[in-house]
Amino acid sequence: MGKIAFVFPGQGAQAVGMGKDVYDALPHSRAVFDKGDEVLGFPLSRLVFEGPDSDLKLTVNTQPALVTTSVAYLEALRSQGVQPDYVAGHSLGEYSALVAAGVLSYEDAVSLVRLRGRFMEEAVPGGEGAMAAVLGAEREALAGLCRNISEAGNPVELANINCPGQIVISGSQAGVNEAAQRVKEIGGKRAIPLEVSGPFHSSLMKEAAERLAAELEKVTFNPPSVPVVVNVNAAAVTEPDEIRELLVRQVFSPVLWQDSVEWLISAGVDTFVEIGSGSVLAGLIRKIDKTVKVVNINSLESAQAGW
Repeated sequence: MGKIAFVFPGQGAQAVGMGKDVYDALPHSRAVFDKGDEVLGFPLSRLVFEGPDSDLKLTVNTQPALVTTSVAYLEALRSQGVQPDYVAGHSLGEYSALVAAGVLSYEDAVSLVRLRGRFMEEAVPGGEGAMAAVLGAEREALAGLCRNISEAGNPVELANINCPGQIVISGSQAGVNEAAQRVKEIGGKRAIPLEVSGPFHSSLMKEAAERLAAELEKVTFNPPSVPVVVNVNAAAVTEPDEIRELLVRQVFSPVLWQDSVEWLISAGVDTFVEIGSGSVLAGLIRKIDKTVKVVNINSLESAQAGW
């Protein structure tokens, strides 16, 4: 029998109305949203279900909204008795994965990501940072280009290694713009600017990481029920203190998503179950390896269908 990995999306997967179907139909899923409203002290569920989209897109709101939606769909899936062998999440999605593995309570996770979003937004003044998706470039060549531009005074770094041919860069506005203009020099096709409120997963986020570290120290981390494959080193981690430390580093380190998926496949995973809004990760996984099975749990119907 092949193994199953539950994977959870990060920022960019949000959509107004996500999770409303399981909220309406399933008491355990409704309880997740109700608990989120209670813990955060404002009607997160109303923002998720009704918008406006402009408010949902704010990092400080997007992060708790996505974790809440993923955990609500996870509860819907748990009623079917499906258990993973591994869990992983893309950037913010790592917090949903930690809830799935029992490392963090949902209450602690949603509180932490609300703060994480705020710290990330406040780390760099608006307009000074940027991110862009680079298509068709080789990782080492793009890393070299970013290094050269950074050494000249405009920091830019690899932020998300998503799949072959898709790497996100992050850093100063000037650094990202220059790298975007020069991707064809290294064999890349083009760069697409991303609508984000800061240069996430770059060294410019170190102040946010330090603030988050202080909050993470206040929270209980339990041993995971299944190994968590983390973004920072694309390997399975089972020690609670190491998971805590890697969450701090994750804020300013690249998300090694392609490497994580390849590690899971090498460990025997042949079925990936994406739990939460959208299907971003499913698309990336198929570009990494077309032979594995990918299942989306992003609706009441899909949560109850089984596979």
